[in-house]
Amino acid sequence: MRRKKQEPKSFKKELLVDTLKLPSDICLGALRVTLTGNTEAWIENYRGILEYTDKQILLQTKSCKVCFEGSRLSIDYYTNEDMKISGCISQVRYI
Repeated sequence: MRRKKQEPKSFKKELLVDTLKLPSDICLGALRVTLTGNTEAWIENYRGILEYTDKQILLQTKSCKVCFEGSRLSIDYYTNEDMKISGCISQVRYI
């Protein structure tokens, strides 16, 4: 008798959310980044701040890290769920 390969719970959740056309940021806690030009970034569903300088802000998310690079970067405000970064944002990288 062959055993059925077990799929990770996260894959099953993603499949269900996709099939039902539900918003993944709400249902799965996925990272949401909204950029306004290159001067503001609104981040939702992050886990923590790993590094914070005026040239780089590194955040931990549920599934990866995201790095904002530029000049005169600052965190205008943050809560447990969201934050606003301002400055001259030149690059956003997912690590």
